[in-house]
Amino acid sequence: MKRFLTMARRRLEGLDFSMILCFIILGIIGVMMVYSASMVSASKGALTGGIPIESNYFMKRQLLFLILGIVIIIFIGSFVNINAVKEHNVQKIMVLGTLLLLLITVLIGKEINGSKNWINLGLFSIQSSEFLKLTSIFYLSYVINQRVSSRRDYQLKHLIPPLGIIGISLLLVLMQGDLGGTLLTVAIIACILIYSDLKNKVKIQIMAIAVIPIVFYSIYTLIFDAKNIYRLRRIQVMLDPFKYEKDDGYQLTSALTAIGNGGFTGKGLGNGIAKLGYLPEPHTDFIFTVISEELGLLGVLFILLIYGFILVKGLIYANKTTNQFYKLICVGVVSYLFMQVFINLAGVSGIIPLTGVTLPLLSYGGSSILSISIAYGTLLAVARRINNERKLN
Repeated sequence: MKRFLTMARRRLEGLDFSMILCFIILGIIGVMMVYSASMVSASKGALTGGIPIESNYFMKRQLLFLILGIVIIIFIGSFVNINAVKEHNVQKIMVLGTLLLLLITVLIGKEINGSKNWINLGLFSIQSSEFLKLTSIFYLSYVINQRVSSRRDYQLKHLIPPLGIIGISLLLVLMQGDLGGTLLTVAIIACILIYSDLKNKVKIQIMAIAVIPIVFYSIYTLIFDAKNIYRLRRIQVMLDPFKYEKDDGYQLTSALTAIGNGGFTGKGLGNGIAKLGYLPEPHTDFIFTVISEELGLLGVLFILLIYGFILVKGLIYANKTTNQFYKLICVGVVSYLFMQVFINLAGVSGIIPLTGVTLPLLSYGGSSILSISIAYGTLLAVARRINNERKLN
């Protein structure tokens, strides 16, 4: 027993418990808000095609995924050797596995809300684009670390093949109809590139090349693709939501009204009305509006403070180390969280068009929690390694 305790103490040494606490707090708030947002709609069958289910159905599933997520972050943070991710064979399995998963989704994926990006596994469904975010962080960090450490004269041509693989993956996500997931992954990649030690000339070349397909796709999908004309309508709604209040602007105007109704202290947990049929997905995409209405500005600021703490802590660890791989993993993970928070909040508040991106650890969704948990656990593992190395020095 003494030996076990000694080994456990050694494994936990250097682990950042403040970041684990932040994860748990956000997760618990998420479970409560998912229950509040879904309890009435679930019992009426509004979220399940007219079939009434238990009012706590979504809450119980969210709680199970949260418990699994906590186990994942502690296990990865304490026991996983992060340097194993730098092994060539591990990278190959990760990249090929992600490409295969994305391809399978394109071929046999289940369509939900206009996006064919779900694979039904019976007990639950997984969203393949969530795992592309993870692979992009690990693979790009590995590639840049290899290029920077082994080539003093690294050029754009050395990065074309790996960036091409990521580009193919992004194309598969676009083919699934998940524009929000594609934009989020691109934002994560951009943050990693900007923060890396690559030469500024190489960064500018990559950005310039990346802009070309984005512009062409945007023009095509907004003007020439009749099936995706709704995206153009979303831009129009964003610019003047109350002009379209009775049709396409209904969701956004309902969200803005709910946010305004919350005031400083909110209406109280469970007392919101926006979730009662005014919003189509109150427990997923629009969970922030329910939080704003029921917990008010105080609740929103508390949640943003926790997100901000995680962001700052991740960047502090990135600046503590000279190891390029560790640095880019830290930046990639906090970019993943921060950009997802920004896109969700900006969308439901009318700053940018709605994209369908969920709020990390607060919105309902097993795939999202699992993906974020793996990323967060990796951040903890890197932080533990950095803390222990600094003690040795």
